[in-house]
Amino acid sequence: MIPVESFRGLKVAVVGLGGSGMVTAEALRAGGAVPILADDNAEAMARAAAAGFATDPLRDVDWRGLSALVLAPGVPLTHPRPHWSVDLALSHGVPILGDVELFCRERRARCPDAPLIAITGTNGKSTTTALIAHLLAHAGRDVQMGGNIGRAVLSLDPPQPGRHYVIECSSFQIDTTPSIDPTVGILLNLSEDHLDRHGTMANYAAIKERLVAGAATAIVGVDDPLSAAIADRIEQRGTRVVRISNRNPVAHGFYYEAGHIIEAATASATVAGDLGGIAALRGAHNGQNAAAAVAAVRALGLDHRTIMAGLRTFPGLAHRMELIGRRGRVLFVNDSKATNADSTAQALASFDRIYWIAGGKPKTGGITSLESFFPRVAKAYLIGVATEEFAGTLDGNVAYEKSGTVAAALAAAARDAAEDGAPESVVLLSPACASYDQFKNFEVRGDHFRTLVRQIDGLVPREGA
Repeated sequence: MIPVESFRGLKVAVVGLGGSGMVTAEALRAGGAVPILADDNAEAMARAAAAGFATDPLRDVDWRGLSALVLAPGVPLTHPRPHWSVDLALSHGVPILGDVELFCRERRARCPDAPLIAITGTNGKSTTTALIAHLLAHAGRDVQMGGNIGRAVLSLDPPQPGRHYVIECSSFQIDTTPSIDPTVGILLNLSEDHLDRHGTMANYAAIKERLVAGAATAIVGVDDPLSAAIADRIEQRGTRVVRISNRNPVAHGFYYEAGHIIEAATASATVAGDLGGIAALRGAHNGQNAAAAVAAVRALGLDHRTIMAGLRTFPGLAHRMELIGRRGRVLFVNDSKATNADSTAQALASFDRIYWIAGGKPKTGGITSLESFFPRVAKAYLIGVATEEFAGTLDGNVAYEKSGTVAAALAAAARDAAEDGAPESVVLLSPACASYDQFKNFEVRGDHFRTLVRQIDGLVPREGA
């Protein structure tokens, strides 16, 4: 844990007592602060009180005595409307911070030279985060990974010389991290997502821009107009920018081409990474993820041979194009982390004959943007709240059935795929939806799918095993 000493002796409100909220409270207490905890859920308040924390609804407390409000990522800051605690903090001039901001302050105070690699983007950030951490650890570096992936950032070990922090940052986290200043900041891409929390794409993009604007080296994907404009804008302000692409060559930076990561300089272009045969980095979308990761570790001093050795041993990320196993000519893939259409597009582009399990709590736009991939889909199996909406989009274009649940969808998809005569068929869970209608989160959804697949008779775990 990283004790938060910057508020020693001061009262700090912590609102939102999920996993990261409770870690934040513990870190504040360990650093000598006086955290006052609040949550709209009575059970969460009871657990906090049982852990020895002061709890208070905060509506009647004297806010003039509070030094900060630390807001959990799941608590609305601006949209659809600010949480009541935000209104109170603003009216009393109390700073509103997040746990990543507390981490950044502690790093600057304790060991500002400890490398911080911060990653954001609409899609691909978890794979990129995990890949960077793997490459650094494989090279023998001291690595701590967390944030929006795995461990809460304040649960990591304290900063010290040579310790590398690889931190995934959601837009919710960046929104409450005004002083984020990574050694290497990465913005992969931008597409419509989380507008219920940010209002407009302009707001969403501006929040993402903060992460790279404050970086010593900014690595920016330039395959969408918003991100390309951000790269130009922050470069004009003096930030060192490295551009990446999985679609087109770039003059200075890294790009993906025919299974290779190419490093382009003023007068040359050299192979910086080879993704051929690396199952965990299958698909063109992983070209961008790998390009970002290679660019980051090159900026941190890793050489070509070390990078290649690390790429070949990357195990992949749970719930993102996760290869669970094979039965005969049928491959089973868990892509539960695909919670929007853009993310699912990357999975659909990676296979030629797909039995697609899709649905859940739909997001704006549904799956209409995926129409160009429909010829790859042999049949779709629809689950959750999105069933009727998705059926309307697929009708007349793709064969489908309304399965309702993951279990029913998997049983039908496995049956149909087994009867397919193609050299390889793929049963793919890639929902293009949030999970909240049937599952707590995408991890629980993916775990459920994985458990069911492993119960299939004759399954050989993982591809080629």
